[in-house]
Amino acid sequence: MEKLWGWIWRGLAICFALLFLYQVWLFAHICWWVKYNPSSSAFMETRLQVMQDKNPKAALQYQWVPYAKISNNLKRALIVAEDANFVDHEGFDWDGIAKAYLKNMQRGKIVAGGSTISQQLAKNLFLSTKRTPWRKGEEAIITLMLEVVMDKQRIFEIYLNVIEWGEGVFGAEAAARHYFGISAGQLSPEQAAKLAAMVPNPRYYDKHREARGLLAKTIVILDRMPDADIP
Repeated sequence: MEKLWGWIWRGLAICFALLFLYQVWLFAHICWWVKYNPSSSAFMETRLQVMQDKNPKAALQYQWVPYAKISNNLKRALIVAEDANFVDHEGFDWDGIAKAYLKNMQRGKIVAGGSTISQQLAKNLFLSTKRTPWRKGEEAIITLMLEVVMDKQRIFEIYLNVIEWGEGVFGAEAAARHYFGISAGQLSPEQAAKLAAMVPNPRYYDKHREARGLLAKTIVILDRMPDADIP
């Protein structure tokens, strides 16, 4: 019996050591990305694999663009649409989470997420799309790492460059060129509001660009943009 318990404790020790090393690996990447731009993300790689399963020659539309060269219209639109308290919170918007929970309870299904921009970035950079028991906990740990190591502008810059905006379309520059034939720095308030409205379901809206719900949300975002605080 003692021998069995010895093996159990050794197994647990190995698991904890591997988990610790994985956190160190994540933290090292985040520290590196303070100054150097990520060339890809876990979510981008997943989507590319799905696309290449259907077409081996498929490629992503993606081009990094510095923060200063992205229209402030798009920055304001995304703050309004995805995380109104981004510049003030420390990674988690507890009021937003509570409101999303109440809304989901009232509807009897998930209709609101409450995830902040920092949480979305944590998920996109490192985590798979599979829902596992530990996934939300890991997302929270990565979010804390991002908030501790990076300032808000750097978090937002990476977010703007890696989020999905359509079938194989990632980042503000690719989105601006894909939908409007212009650079990310040239986006008008109306164009920026429409791109922000697409974020929750980008592949669907890529194929249904005149959807009634998309147009209605665009109008709401456009109306609120002047009051948005950006880093």
